[in-house]
Amino acid sequence: MIAILGMGGTIAGVAHAKIQTTGYKAGVLSVQTLLEALPEINSIADCMCEQIANVDSADMNDTLWLRLAHRVNTLLAQEDIEGIVITHGSDTMEESAFFLHLVTRSDKPIVFTGAMRPNTALSADGIKNLYGAIVVAKDINAKHRGVMVVMNERIQSARYVSKTHTHNLDAFSCPNTGDLGYVIDDRAYFYNPPFAMHKAQFCLDTITQLPKVDILYSYTNDGSAVAAKALYEHGTQGIVVAGSGAGNIHHSHKAMLQTLMQQGLVVVQSTRVGAGIVRVSEQDSMLGFIGACDLNPQKARVLLALALIHTQNPTEIRQIFEHI
Repeated sequence: MIAILGMGGTIAGVAHAKIQTTGYKAGVLSVQTLLEALPEINSIADCMCEQIANVDSADMNDTLWLRLAHRVNTLLAQEDIEGIVITHGSDTMEESAFFLHLVTRSDKPIVFTGAMRPNTALSADGIKNLYGAIVVAKDINAKHRGVMVVMNERIQSARYVSKTHTHNLDAFSCPNTGDLGYVIDDRAYFYNPPFAMHKAQFCLDTITQLPKVDILYSYTNDGSAVAAKALYEHGTQGIVVAGSGAGNIHHSHKAMLQTLMQQGLVVVQSTRVGAGIVRVSEQDSMLGFIGACDLNPQKARVLLALALIHTQNPTEIRQIFEHI
């Protein structure tokens, strides 16, 4: 049995005209409606579906993440559940998928999918993506790979995937590693092994709220020092900086961060560049700055929030980032 959980997004979106691929309303159709449009799936899988939420993924929040994670872990513990497919908006899919990658406790496949065009469009891609995701979730070679994303026939690891185009159907890529494989018709082909054997890093059994972590940008004439101070004063426990180049931060912004770090703020340096690794200098490491390694700002924020559940020690958090 494959469990299909609906979170909303463009795949469940509706527009006024068939030629309309922008300006639509996301999160309108139920996951049951999507599955009913795919009778072909009955020949390869028994499916059950459940609506967890029905929102534009730009509005995703910690409450929905925790609800989804608890439900996924409950389902994975059932013997009759072979795998899980999650329909989700593309805007924050990489964040939700990475979050589940870090907190799920099973070797069974978990596959995110969605759409770049609403269900009503002439060239809607959602139903085909859903079919491909179910094909992957059923495949014996999909085990032990952690959470995956299946979009436009590409199979990608939640650990490495990012949305890299605003509108194209081929909107997701893994700049640092490449894909895990692809889907053709009713078969999944894996041509890369798991990059690392998946093991859940964090347990959420007793967690009802995540620490507040925010992202700031660094740029020429950077004015984010004011924002950093305001965020900290309003309860932010961690900040990820989307730095320039290899994670560099404008000196005025960085000076404020150093002051706030002395008061308990945890700061991770990531980069606004689309690929590569961020490692902080020895001097910055001694000051408490943490390098995001190969995680982009939005994924570094996810990991930092989970790390802060267990520790506020920069040295310990640095170890988490270096070994994730």
